[in-house]
Amino acid sequence: MLVTVGSLAFDDITTPFGKATRAIGGSATYFSLAASLFTKVGVIASVGTDFPQEQLQVMRQRGIDTSGVITTRDKTLHWSGYYEYDMNEAHTKSIDLGPYANFVPTVPEAYATAEYVFLANIDPKMQLQVLAGIKHPKLVAVDTMNFYIEKDPQAVKDVIRKVDIFFCNEWEARELFQTPNLVKAGKEALALGARWAVIKKGEHGVLLLSKDSIVSLPGYPLENVVDPTGAGDSFAGGFMGYLASTGDLSEAGIRRAAVHGTAVASFTAEGLATKRISELTNAEVDQRIAALKQLVHF
Repeated sequence: MLVTVGSLAFDDITTPFGKATRAIGGSATYFSLAASLFTKVGVIASVGTDFPQEQLQVMRQRGIDTSGVITTRDKTLHWSGYYEYDMNEAHTKSIDLGPYANFVPTVPEAYATAEYVFLANIDPKMQLQVLAGIKHPKLVAVDTMNFYIEKDPQAVKDVIRKVDIFFCNEWEARELFQTPNLVKAGKEALALGARWAVIKKGEHGVLLLSKDSIVSLPGYPLENVVDPTGAGDSFAGGFMGYLASTGDLSEAGIRRAAVHGTAVASFTAEGLATKRISELTNAEVDQRIAALKQLVHF
């Protein structure tokens, strides 16, 4: 089983090509929808009474276990942001943490023996609380965001010391490690203890670093980008879901996981909020992976 802790949220999104208000979003939402294409996923999260039960049902229909989702009297986390014509960078207007201001995550008994764990971008203290509740994980990965890097960069680094794979986007990598060079930033993450640093570069692909190798993969060239919100979480979901389904943690397995993540993330950007990824099929993913292979083969 693959377990993730993260947010289920409402998003207000404005792009040059569309707008959505109170759309379903959140790191755990995108991640679990993507990962469920490949493996069974359990979600640890908190929502308010205003979060639609229909969305939880949609997730359950995709084979996602929501027994780790608790409902509180707070309003659901609400993020508001926008994109300009550089669709690689999201601009946050506001964020109301809602139940995550005081969230104490609890690991259900059924999740405690999970072999694969993904700590999505929530408070580092909450990430560590969940990790402490997993008995003997085979692989642990973490993601973060600039909100937590700016708030407490040392806490973010403390989590990296306890994981196998560190995910972040290129701006977060530069900010966390105070360098404009992504290779140097990746090596800083490795020096903290991570086995792999995975630096997401939006439409420009992804950079993967280990102590023995550097891998650069392109993004899938989309003709119609509608909304990149959640694409990074979808990438991580496809990546981790594929790894959990194969159990292949070799360098070749990591490379293949990155290709699967890239394919899944490209679909997310083709629709507003979670619409496209909620409808995504394995056949569509396979077709896009074949197209990616043709794109990079020479």
